[in-house]
Amino acid sequence: MDRRSFLASLPTAAWAAASSAALHWLSLKEAAEGIRRGRLSPVELVGATLERIERLQPQLNAFITVTAEAALGRARELEAELRRGRRRGPLHGIPIALKDLYDTAGVRTTAASAHFADRVPQADAAVVARLLEAGAVLVGKLNMDEFAYSFTSETSHYGAVHNPWKAGYSPGGSSGGSGAAVAAGLCYAALGSDTGGSIRLPAALCGIAGFKPTYGVLPEVGIVPLAWSLDHPGPMCRTVGDLRLVLGAMGLKLGPAARPLKSLRVGIPRAIYFEGLESETAAAVEEAIRMLGRLTAGAREVRLPRLEVSPALDSLPALYGTIITAEAYAFHEERLARGPELYHPATRETIKLGASVTTPAYIRARREMEALRRASHALFKEADLLALPAAPGPAFPLGSKPGLIYLRNLAPWNLYGLPAVSIPCGFTRDGLPVGLQLVGPSGGDSTVLEAAEAYEKAASWHARHPPL
Repeated sequence: MDRRSFLASLPTAAWAAASSAALHWLSLKEAAEGIRRGRLSPVELVGATLERIERLQPQLNAFITVTAEAALGRARELEAELRRGRRRGPLHGIPIALKDLYDTAGVRTTAASAHFADRVPQADAAVVARLLEAGAVLVGKLNMDEFAYSFTSETSHYGAVHNPWKAGYSPGGSSGGSGAAVAAGLCYAALGSDTGGSIRLPAALCGIAGFKPTYGVLPEVGIVPLAWSLDHPGPMCRTVGDLRLVLGAMGLKLGPAARPLKSLRVGIPRAIYFEGLESETAAAVEEAIRMLGRLTAGAREVRLPRLEVSPALDSLPALYGTIITAEAYAFHEERLARGPELYHPATRETIKLGASVTTPAYIRARREMEALRRASHALFKEADLLALPAAPGPAFPLGSKPGLIYLRNLAPWNLYGLPAVSIPCGFTRDGLPVGLQLVGPSGGDSTVLEAAEAYEKAASWHARHPPL
């Protein structure tokens, strides 16, 4: 009997005793089951979450804004709804948090920048409104790289985020606060955004599950952009099953996978994507692929087209570099001219890269990207799913200035617009998580998640938590 079945079988008093000692480590599904059965109240769950945030925020700096009073008030309202017989679904009463570039009505949305320090939107982002309607309780807005334009979570106007697995280490970025908060038990789900790996890298470095859906399947209304053509909103949770629940509430309809798990062919793109790996990362990923091969029709090496590398953004595709820099510059041009000193120096210099992109160069890059997306089915002629490392190594020390190789295995799938997930597949001797990335064809979100969940249940790496 698994943990969820065991808890569900207990009477109310025994359930509370079994779960209260580690309430923050319940999965979203488990917490939802406790609320559904009346064994756990939204007020209790939200109160315990806020207490944990208060204790660990000084250590992790995962939040920019904590909405404690509003969260408790909403929890009381949702508890009253339950007493009246209304349950909105599995997110009813569940504490969640948002990367601070999702607009929230009446709550500041800063994008971690001094430029937006006092910005208070009048309306919720489209996907946020859906989550709230589904009964989620917002406990706060999460720290991030300024305007999502880095991958270490060090460029925030509000200070660096720390990895819960090791003090002084990066959680990855730009959704670093989201990764740290979920991994540390400060919420049961968080939203991130992914323009070149900003959901999947923190998921990998923090030992959680993070999913970037097919481009365009979720609305981006009310989300501060980095690059409109590459941005993907998505959830981060401790389990793949929890990702499914959040995605459903966000509006993504997930049907059955296109093919049964046992008939799925797993492709291993060794060229480029397996080069320069840290040894423990390589060993963990190889073992994960062997296990995935046993769960499916098998894993075999495949060759993918090589994408020309950007001269300005080493390790990343040239098309990607042209598009992200041009679009980011277009969004920031006036703000950059008006108040350059309000940007983090690293953000400011990266934004300036887009000033040199000409209109013809941008148009050509966009046309080539659209052609790649239309032809992306060709990547899956010999495989139904791709398996590769999410990152070349584990979390790195803050201030160490790691290279863009940490985005090399992630950014191409934003260019193609394909669904991709990172799930934990092991730990280094120092206790740092390693992430396995699965990528599927356009629209193959259900296939990616089904394979990821099957591996997760077989391997159980998700059951390990940082010693906080």
